[in-house]
Amino acid sequence: MKASVKSDYACRAVEALALHHPNTRPLRIEEIAHREAIPANYLVQILIELKSKGLIQSRRGKAGGYALAKTPREITVGDVLRAVQGDVLEMPLLLEARCPEEIKRAWRRIKQAAEQAADDVNFEEICAEAKSRPEMYYI
Repeated sequence: MKASVKSDYACRAVEALALHHPNTRPLRIEEIAHREAIPANYLVQILIELKSKGLIQSRRGKAGGYALAKTPREITVGDVLRAVQGDVLEMPLLLEARCPEEIKRAWRRIKQAAEQAADDVNFEEICAEAKSRPEMYYI
C-alpha cells in the first residue's frame, strides 16, 4: 500500500493554504508551488480537484489565487485523499469474486481503519505541528 505523489502534493498544498489561513489574500499557484516544491502545472490540476470537492475556493483576477473554503479544523487528510484519489485506501480485492468472504471481511476492516485514521487528522493539527517545528539555521 503506497500513498501517491498526487496525494502528497494535495496534502502539502492544503497545508500551505491552511498555514496562510485566515489571511484574506489568496495564495497564487506560483507561491504554493514554490513553497511546497510542487510542479505548477501539476498543482493546477490538483487544485481544480480540491475546488470541485469544496475544500478550497478560487478568486480570479490580478489579486486572485486560492484559499481554503473551510477552516483548517474542518478539513481532514481523509477529505483531501478522497478529493484526489476517490478512496483513502483503494481495495479492488473487495470486488474479486474468488476472494473468500472471511478475507474480504479482513480487507474491509483494514480499509475502515485506514479511513478512520485519515479522518482523525485535520489540518489544524498539522499546522500546529508545522508551527512548532524548530527552524533550521544554515551557516
